[in-house]
Amino acid sequence: MAPMEDPSTLLGTQAARMFREVLAATHLSRPGELTRLLGECARYIGAVELVLYLIDYEQSELLPAPGPHADSRSVQRVEGTLAGRCFAQTSIQDLDGPAPGTRRLWIPLLDGTERLGVVEMILAESGAEVSPELVEICERLSHLAAQLVVGKSHYGDVFELVRRRRPMTVAAEMQWNLLPPLVFATSGLVIAALLEPAYEVGGDSFDYAVNDTTAHFAVFDAMGHGLSAAVTASVAIAAYRNARRRLLDLAGTYAEIDAAIARQFGGERYATAVLARLEIETGTLTWVSAGHPAPLLLRAGKLVKVLDAPASPPLGVQVHDEAPVAARESLEPGDQILFYTDGLVEARDPDGGFFTVERLAAFLEKEAAAGFPAPETLRRLRHAVLSYQNGKLQDDATALLVDWRRGTEDALVPQTI
Repeated sequence: MAPMEDPSTLLGTQAARMFREVLAATHLSRPGELTRLLGECARYIGAVELVLYLIDYEQSELLPAPGPHADSRSVQRVEGTLAGRCFAQTSIQDLDGPAPGTRRLWIPLLDGTERLGVVEMILAESGAEVSPELVEICERLSHLAAQLVVGKSHYGDVFELVRRRRPMTVAAEMQWNLLPPLVFATSGLVIAALLEPAYEVGGDSFDYAVNDTTAHFAVFDAMGHGLSAAVTASVAIAAYRNARRRLLDLAGTYAEIDAAIARQFGGERYATAVLARLEIETGTLTWVSAGHPAPLLLRAGKLVKVLDAPASPPLGVQVHDEAPVAARESLEPGDQILFYTDGLVEARDPDGGFFTVERLAAFLEKEAAAGFPAPETLRRLRHAVLSYQNGKLQDDATALLVDWRRGTEDALVPQTI
């Protein structure tokens, strides 16, 4: 009698075949075929169903993407569901499946640390829980699926259509297509962002880049609303990236954006902004302000300072004779910096009262005390501000939250990592 193959060796062989088949099948696939192909290949590891759920633009609901089992699935709220817990906490959920002898896994759908949604897998595995080895393989498949979703999104609209709960304005379409991912994390650094109202945003925007040991940040608030404001913000972002990639300092970057907006609009339009750089190894933060609200510094979970900088005119007016003066701050491990636009603190309740910097700081302090990482803090902030204003913002609101050596990056990857 031939010796029986070791179960872990057999699983490894099946996993290798699965990944080989996925990579081979997706070279010539259409975006809408991705879920079906992933499900077919996942059968090698005992998966009988696989469904992708994508987070909507308002980060409230997880929506099933087209696939063989999508029609039998319903929308999953982030609040109050296991799928939502998987998304919000970046945690794998293992529970009983829909039929005897099956298990259901909810797995974060992560491109790096960018939260795209979740993956639901039904596994024909008996026992009280899925083996750790199989959970790890399923998580790696989910990670690959996320990268494929991002890659295939360039070639079709299927995933975009899933994420949209209502029509998006042309201005918002322009803004979202310019943005970097809402979440980035690396050793000692976490960056998270929000942009609202998601389907109607016009003049607010942000950008960031992590190059070697330097992180670059910018938040913009263009004059006005709608498409004209979005065009102004688009010019600002393009000029910012061009200056950054030419390795200009903050003063030079300010001058380039200022000149680009002035040339395009003849001094009739402008944008306020904060432009900043963080030396990741030392915690040295430098920034210039172009007529923009000052960032907030939280230390040990408490607001300790408003990061004022010498005032410079908004970008595009070209009425200044001197270069902007950069401010400097030495961060301490665990610090958080919030860059934001005035639409966040000027949200009004039904009686006309502003959300205020004080309420914003109190919210951030509460979230820090609860241990929420930056992306979840901003997702919850979005809902808090909308609730304050009865569900509809009267102005664009943008925030960029940066953690430096706070130790939160590990919470943004699944426990198998």
